[in-house]
Amino acid sequence: MPPDSPAQLGLGLAAVGRPAYLTLGRDDDLPADRAPAVLQARTAELLDAATALGIGYVDTARSYGRAEEFLAAWLRSAEVVPFVASKWGYRYTADWRTDAEVHEVKEHTEPAFERQLAETTQLLGPWLRLYQVHSLTADSPLWTDRPLQHRLARLRADGIELGFSTSGAAQADAVRRGLELTVDGAPLFTTVQSTWNLLEPSSGTALAEASAAGARVVVKEGVANGRLTDRGTAPDSPLAAAARERGVGVDALALAAALAQPWCAVVLSGAVTVAQLTSNAAARTVELAVEEPAASGWVQPEEPAEYWSARSRLGWR
Repeated sequence: MPPDSPAQLGLGLAAVGRPAYLTLGRDDDLPADRAPAVLQARTAELLDAATALGIGYVDTARSYGRAEEFLAAWLRSAEVVPFVASKWGYRYTADWRTDAEVHEVKEHTEPAFERQLAETTQLLGPWLRLYQVHSLTADSPLWTDRPLQHRLARLRADGIELGFSTSGAAQADAVRRGLELTVDGAPLFTTVQSTWNLLEPSSGTALAEASAAGARVVVKEGVANGRLTDRGTAPDSPLAAAARERGVGVDALALAAALAQPWCAVVLSGAVTVAQLTSNAAARTVELAVEEPAASGWVQPEEPAEYWSARSRLGWR
Protein backbone atom coordinates (compact mmCIF):
# COMPACT_ATOMS: atom_id res chain seq x y z
CA MET A 1 0.00 0.00 0.00
CA PRO A 2 1.25 3.55 -0.62
CA PRO A 3 3.08 5.09 2.36
CA ASP A 4 0.48 7.81 2.90
CA SER A 5 -2.55 5.51 2.66
CA PRO A 6 -4.66 5.01 5.80
CA ALA A 7 -4.07 1.81 7.71
CA GLN A 8 -6.22 -1.13 6.68
CA LEU A 9 -7.68 -4.07 8.53
CA GLY A 10 -6.40 -7.56 7.73
CA LEU A 11 -7.44 -11.06 8.76
CA GLY A 12 -5.01 -13.37 10.55
CA LEU A 13 -5.64 -17.12 10.52
CA ALA A 14 -3.63 -18.09 13.61
CA ALA A 15 -6.75 -18.92 15.62
CA VAL A 16 -8.69 -20.97 13.06
CA GLY A 17 -6.08 -23.10 11.31
CA ARG A 18 -5.55 -25.43 14.29
CA PRO A 19 -7.74 -26.67 17.13
CA ALA A 20 -5.94 -24.86 19.97
CA TYR A 21 -4.67 -21.31 20.38
CA LEU A 22 -4.01 -18.64 23.01
CA THR A 23 -7.37 -16.85 22.96
CA LEU A 24 -9.79 -16.03 25.75
CA GLY A 25 -13.17 -17.75 25.45
CA ARG A 26 -12.16 -20.14 22.70
CA ASP A 27 -14.49 -22.84 24.01
CA ASP A 28 -17.42 -20.48 23.41
CA ASP A 29 -16.24 -19.52 19.92
CA LEU A 30 -15.67 -22.98 18.46
CA PRO A 31 -17.66 -26.20 18.64
CA ALA A 32 -16.41 -29.18 20.61
CA ASP A 33 -15.82 -30.90 17.28
CA ARG A 34 -12.71 -29.25 15.89
CA ALA A 35 -12.01 -31.70 13.11
CA PRO A 36 -10.08 -30.25 10.15
CA ALA A 37 -13.23 -30.11 8.02
CA VAL A 38 -15.00 -28.07 10.71
CA LEU A 39 -12.19 -25.52 10.98
CA GLN A 40 -11.79 -25.39 7.20
CA ALA A 41 -15.47 -24.46 6.92
CA ARG A 42 -15.04 -21.80 9.62
CA THR A 43 -11.98 -20.40 7.83
CA ALA A 44 -13.88 -20.16 4.55
CA GLU A 45 -16.78 -18.47 6.32
CA LEU A 46 -14.41 -15.87 7.78
CA LEU A 47 -12.69 -15.29 4.45
CA ASP A 48 -16.05 -14.79 2.74
CA ALA A 49 -17.05 -12.32 5.43
CA ALA A 50 -13.71 -10.52 5.16
CA THR A 51 -14.21 -10.10 1.41
CA ALA A 52 -17.70 -8.72 1.98
CA LEU A 53 -16.29 -6.27 4.53
CA GLY A 54 -13.61 -5.07 2.13
CA ILE A 55 -10.74 -6.66 4.04
CA GLY A 56 -8.02 -7.37 1.49
CA TYR A 57 -5.02 -8.64 3.50
CA VAL A 58 -4.72 -12.20 4.85
CA ASP A 59 -1.93 -13.45 7.11
CA THR A 60 -1.06 -17.08 7.79
CA ALA A 61 1.98 -19.25 8.63
CA ARG A 62 3.37 -22.74 8.26
CA SER A 63 2.85 -23.34 12.00
CA TYR A 64 -0.84 -22.40 11.98
CA GLY A 65 -1.88 -26.02 11.66
CA ARG A 66 -3.59 -26.40 8.27
CA ALA A 67 -4.31 -22.70 7.76
CA GLU A 68 -2.32 -22.46 4.52
CA GLU A 69 -4.21 -25.47 3.18
CA PHE A 70 -7.58 -23.99 4.18
CA LEU A 71 -6.67 -20.64 2.61
CA ALA A 72 -5.49 -22.28 -0.62
CA ALA A 73 -8.75 -24.22 -0.95
CA TRP A 74 -10.72 -20.99 -0.55
CA LEU A 75 -8.50 -19.03 -2.96
CA ARG A 76 -9.05 -21.53 -5.76
CA SER A 77 -12.62 -20.27 -6.14
CA ALA A 78 -12.31 -16.74 -4.73
CA GLU A 79 -13.70 -13.96 -6.88
CA VAL A 80 -11.59 -11.34 -5.09
CA VAL A 81 -8.01 -12.32 -4.23
CA PRO A 82 -6.50 -10.63 -1.16
CA PHE A 83 -2.88 -9.78 -0.47
CA VAL A 84 -1.54 -13.08 0.93
CA ALA A 85 1.26 -13.16 3.51
CA SER A 86 2.68 -16.25 5.17
CA LYS A 87 5.54 -17.08 7.50
CA TRP A 88 8.21 -19.74 7.96
CA GLY A 89 10.38 -20.62 10.96
CA TYR A 90 7.99 -22.54 13.20
CA ARG A 91 6.53 -25.96 12.48
CA TYR A 92 3.27 -27.25 13.91
CA THR A 93 3.84 -30.21 16.25
CA ALA A 94 0.53 -30.72 18.13
CA ASP A 95 -0.83 -33.45 15.82
CA TRP A 96 -4.26 -31.77 15.89
CA ARG A 97 -4.57 -32.12 19.67
CA THR A 98 -5.69 -29.36 22.02
CA ASP A 99 -3.83 -30.91 24.96
CA ALA A 100 -0.42 -31.27 23.30
CA GLU A 101 2.51 -30.34 25.51
CA VAL A 102 4.21 -28.48 22.64
CA HIS A 103 2.23 -26.91 19.79
CA GLU A 104 5.02 -25.47 17.64
CA VAL A 105 8.80 -25.64 17.40
CA LYS A 106 11.05 -22.86 16.15
CA GLU A 107 13.86 -23.46 13.64
CA HIS A 108 15.53 -20.60 11.76
CA THR A 109 17.92 -22.56 9.55
CA GLU A 110 18.38 -22.82 5.79
CA PRO A 111 17.12 -26.45 5.65
CA ALA A 112 13.98 -25.39 7.56
CA PHE A 113 13.48 -22.48 5.19
CA GLU A 114 13.85 -24.64 2.09
CA ARG A 115 11.47 -27.26 3.44
CA GLN A 116 8.83 -24.78 4.51
CA LEU A 117 9.12 -22.63 1.40
CA ALA A 118 8.46 -25.73 -0.71
CA GLU A 119 5.41 -26.54 1.43
CA THR A 120 4.07 -23.00 1.26
CA THR A 121 4.72 -22.76 -2.48
CA GLN A 122 2.89 -26.01 -3.13
CA LEU A 123 -0.19 -24.57 -1.44
CA LEU A 124 -0.02 -20.82 -2.00
CA GLY A 125 2.42 -20.41 -4.87
CA PRO A 126 0.11 -18.50 -7.26
CA TRP A 127 -1.00 -16.07 -4.57
CA LEU A 128 1.91 -15.61 -2.13
CA ARG A 129 3.04 -11.99 -1.99
CA LEU A 130 4.98 -11.79 1.28
CA TYR A 131 7.03 -14.42 3.14
CA GLN A 132 8.09 -13.58 6.68
CA VAL A 133 10.50 -15.01 9.24
CA HIS A 134 8.28 -16.14 12.08
CA SER A 135 9.27 -14.48 15.35
CA LEU A 136 12.75 -13.09 14.84
CA THR A 137 14.13 -12.81 18.38
CA ALA A 138 17.60 -12.34 19.82
CA ASP A 139 18.30 -16.09 19.91
CA SER A 140 17.71 -16.65 16.19
CA PRO A 141 20.72 -17.96 14.25
CA LEU A 142 19.51 -16.00 11.22
CA TRP A 143 21.28 -12.87 12.48
CA THR A 144 24.70 -14.30 11.61
CA ASP A 145 23.78 -16.90 8.97
CA ARG A 146 24.90 -15.08 5.83
CA PRO A 147 24.15 -18.01 3.48
CA LEU A 148 20.55 -18.05 4.76
CA GLN A 149 20.31 -14.27 4.34
CA HIS A 150 21.52 -14.55 0.75
CA ARG A 151 19.05 -17.36 0.09
CA LEU A 152 16.24 -15.15 1.36
CA ALA A 153 17.46 -12.37 -0.91
CA ARG A 154 17.19 -14.72 -3.89
CA LEU A 155 13.56 -15.30 -3.04
CA ARG A 156 13.05 -11.55 -2.99
CA ALA A 157 14.70 -11.33 -6.41
CA ASP A 158 12.10 -13.84 -7.62
CA GLY A 159 9.38 -11.33 -6.74
CA ILE A 160 8.33 -12.33 -3.21
CA GLU A 161 8.52 -9.61 -0.58
CA LEU A 162 10.38 -10.45 2.63
CA GLY A 163 9.48 -9.57 6.20
CA PHE A 164 9.74 -10.78 9.78
CA SER A 165 7.54 -10.91 12.84
CA THR A 166 8.52 -10.21 16.44
CA SER A 167 7.30 -11.27 19.86
CA GLY A 168 8.40 -11.00 23.46
CA ALA A 169 9.52 -8.20 25.74
CA ALA A 170 12.44 -7.15 23.50
CA GLN A 171 10.44 -6.56 20.31
CA ALA A 172 11.82 -3.07 19.76
CA ASP A 173 15.38 -4.39 19.65
CA ALA A 174 14.39 -7.07 17.13
CA VAL A 175 12.60 -4.54 14.92
CA ARG A 176 15.63 -2.27 14.74
CA ARG A 177 18.11 -5.09 14.28
CA GLY A 178 16.01 -6.83 11.63
CA LEU A 179 15.66 -3.74 9.51
CA GLU A 180 19.42 -3.16 9.64
CA LEU A 181 20.13 -6.47 7.88
CA THR A 182 21.31 -5.96 4.31
CA VAL A 183 22.36 -8.18 1.41
CA ASP A 184 24.39 -6.62 -1.40
CA GLY A 185 23.73 -3.18 0.07
CA ALA A 186 19.94 -3.47 0.07
CA PRO A 187 17.68 -3.97 3.11
CA LEU A 188 16.74 -7.64 3.39
CA PHE A 189 13.27 -7.01 4.84
CA THR A 190 10.58 -4.53 3.84
CA THR A 191 7.81 -5.60 6.25
CA VAL A 192 7.75 -6.01 10.02
CA GLN A 193 4.86 -7.57 11.95
CA SER A 194 4.81 -6.89 15.69
CA THR A 195 2.51 -7.07 18.67
CA TRP A 196 1.23 -3.63 19.61
CA ASN A 197 -1.82 -2.87 21.69
CA LEU A 198 -3.01 -0.64 24.51
CA LEU A 199 -1.56 -3.01 27.10
CA GLU A 200 1.76 -3.55 25.28
CA PRO A 201 2.75 -0.44 23.26
CA SER A 202 6.50 -0.71 23.91
CA SER A 203 7.39 -1.43 20.28
CA GLY A 204 5.75 1.77 19.05
CA THR A 205 8.85 3.96 18.74
CA ALA A 206 10.77 1.26 16.86
CA LEU A 207 7.80 0.67 14.56
CA ALA A 208 7.61 4.39 13.83
CA GLU A 209 11.29 4.27 12.87
CA ALA A 210 10.58 1.26 10.63
CA SER A 211 7.77 3.08 8.85
CA ALA A 212 9.93 6.18 8.42
CA ALA A 213 12.55 3.96 6.78
CA GLY A 214 9.96 2.75 4.27
CA ALA A 215 8.93 -0.57 5.80
CA ARG A 216 5.34 -1.82 5.90
CA VAL A 217 4.30 -2.15 9.55
CA VAL A 218 1.73 -4.81 10.42
CA VAL A 219 0.19 -4.93 13.90
CA LYS A 220 -0.77 -8.29 15.39
CA GLU A 221 -2.58 -9.09 18.62
CA GLY A 222 -4.30 -5.71 18.71
CA VAL A 223 -6.89 -7.05 21.16
CA ALA A 224 -4.26 -8.84 23.28
CA ASN A 225 -5.57 -12.36 22.64
CA GLY A 226 -9.01 -11.35 23.86
CA ARG A 227 -8.00 -9.31 26.90
CA LEU A 228 -9.00 -6.09 25.10
CA THR A 229 -12.53 -7.19 24.25
CA ASP A 230 -15.90 -7.04 26.00
CA ARG A 231 -15.13 -10.56 27.21
CA GLY A 232 -11.82 -9.62 28.80
CA THR A 233 -12.60 -6.10 30.05
CA ALA A 234 -14.66 -5.15 33.10
CA PRO A 235 -17.94 -3.41 32.11
CA ASP A 236 -17.24 -0.55 34.52
CA SER A 237 -13.73 0.11 33.20
CA PRO A 238 -12.84 3.40 31.46
CA LEU A 239 -12.11 1.48 28.25
CA ALA A 240 -15.54 -0.19 28.23
CA ALA A 241 -17.22 3.14 28.94
CA ALA A 242 -15.32 4.82 26.09
CA ALA A 243 -16.37 2.04 23.72
CA ARG A 244 -20.03 2.38 24.73
CA GLU A 245 -19.88 6.12 24.14
CA ARG A 246 -18.80 5.42 20.56
CA GLY A 247 -21.32 2.65 20.00
CA VAL A 248 -18.71 -0.06 19.41
CA GLY A 249 -17.23 -2.97 21.32
CA VAL A 250 -14.03 -2.78 23.32
CA ASP A 251 -12.35 -4.79 20.56
CA ALA A 252 -13.18 -2.16 17.94
CA LEU A 253 -11.88 0.66 20.12
CA ALA A 254 -8.63 -1.24 20.80
CA LEU A 255 -8.12 -1.89 17.09
CA ALA A 256 -9.00 1.71 16.28
CA ALA A 257 -6.14 2.79 18.55
CA ALA A 258 -3.75 0.72 16.42
CA LEU A 259 -5.25 1.96 13.15
CA ALA A 260 -4.73 5.54 14.36
CA GLN A 261 -0.97 5.13 14.68
CA PRO A 262 0.63 7.06 11.79
CA TRP A 263 3.27 4.37 11.33
CA CYS A 264 0.76 1.54 10.94
CA ALA A 265 -0.12 0.01 7.55
CA VAL A 266 -2.16 -3.06 8.52
CA VAL A 267 -3.89 -4.17 11.72
CA LEU A 268 -4.74 -7.86 11.89
CA SER A 269 -8.00 -9.19 13.23
CA GLY A 270 -7.67 -12.59 14.83
CA ALA A 271 -11.42 -13.21 14.76
CA VAL A 272 -12.72 -16.73 15.23
CA THR A 273 -16.37 -15.96 14.36
CA VAL A 274 -18.01 -13.78 11.74
CA ALA A 275 -19.63 -11.78 14.56
CA GLN A 276 -16.18 -11.02 15.98
CA LEU A 277 -14.86 -10.01 12.59
CA THR A 278 -17.82 -7.71 12.02
CA SER A 279 -17.28 -6.17 15.45
CA ASN A 280 -13.56 -5.77 14.74
CA ALA A 281 -14.34 -4.09 11.41
CA ALA A 282 -16.28 -1.39 13.23
CA ALA A 283 -12.86 -0.06 14.28
CA ARG A 284 -12.70 1.60 10.87
CA THR A 285 -15.60 3.86 11.82
CA VAL A 286 -13.93 5.17 14.99
CA GLU A 287 -11.93 8.37 14.67
CA LEU A 288 -9.19 8.70 17.26
CA ALA A 289 -6.32 11.10 17.72
CA VAL A 290 -3.01 9.31 18.10
CA GLU A 291 -2.57 10.47 21.69
CA GLU A 292 -6.19 10.02 22.78
CA PRO A 293 -6.00 6.52 24.36
CA ALA A 294 -3.01 7.44 26.53
CA ALA A 295 -4.32 10.89 27.40
CA SER A 296 -7.73 9.50 28.34
CA GLY A 297 -6.25 6.86 30.62
CA TRP A 298 -8.50 4.09 29.28
CA VAL A 299 -5.91 1.40 30.02
CA GLN A 300 -2.74 1.33 32.07
CA PRO A 301 0.01 -0.20 29.88
CA GLU A 302 1.83 -3.11 31.44
CA GLU A 303 5.55 -3.61 31.66
CA PRO A 304 6.57 -5.72 28.65
CA ALA A 305 7.84 -8.62 30.77
CA GLU A 306 4.59 -8.60 32.75
CA TYR A 307 2.48 -8.55 29.59
CA TRP A 308 4.29 -11.44 27.92
CA SER A 309 4.20 -13.48 31.11
CA ALA A 310 0.43 -12.97 31.31
CA ARG A 311 0.10 -13.96 27.65
CA SER A 312 1.95 -17.22 28.23
CA ARG A 313 -0.42 -18.05 31.09
CA LEU A 314 -3.47 -17.91 28.83
CA GLY A 315 -2.77 -21.48 27.79
CA TRP A 316 -3.59 -23.31 24.57
CA ARG A 317 -7.25 -24.29 24.45
